[in-house]
Amino acid sequence: MYKHIVKRLIDMILSGIAIVVFAIPMMLIAIAIKIEDPGPILFKQRRVGQKKNGQITYFMIWKFRSMKMCTPCDVPTHLLENPEQYITRVGKFIRKTSLDELPQLYQVFTSKLSAIGPRPALWNQTDLIAEREKYGANDVKPGITGWAQINGYRGNTSIRKRIDHDLYYIENWTVGFDIKILFLTFFKGFVNSFYLFL
Repeated sequence: MYKHIVKRLIDMILSGIAIVVFAIPMMLIAIAIKIEDPGPILFKQRRVGQKKNGQITYFMIWKFRSMKMCTPCDVPTHLLENPEQYITRVGKFIRKTSLDELPQLYQVFTSKLSAIGPRPALWNQTDLIAEREKYGANDVKPGITGWAQINGYRGNTSIRKRIDHDLYYIENWTVGFDIKILFLTFFKGFVNSFYLFL
């Protein structure tokens, strides 16, 4: 119980500060998205949340829209045929730097997500959901970033590798471990931004 209270308190403090710090960048990103490809600023997608009372729950995750309005729905980017044709110029930048995830700060503040945790699976990723069920990962609140993402395991990598890293995080969680992941998330975002401007 204490562990969950501490993690929730950290989530509220971090997300509250981040919302203020990133308010102007988020406004600029929203304007850029609207100018390049008119349509909704936010992309919303059904994802798997934390289990409650033994049942899988779902929620709508928010991201800054990085793809054109004509993009097929509920298909992971790596499964699209020639995905580059659907990604906008603004989208390429915010994806590379993970700035597309910034709207999820509000979802951390309202307890839909945690700052750090296993990335939430798509509602139709049945293989991933089933594997996570075996190891109790569905019982943990999903996060914006996690140990698997820091180690380069994203949607286009094997389920087994992501599960292994998510399980390691769940079994070894500490406040210090969360801080380490947070630092590495910002560091990698900075490095990616640097290379984009070269």
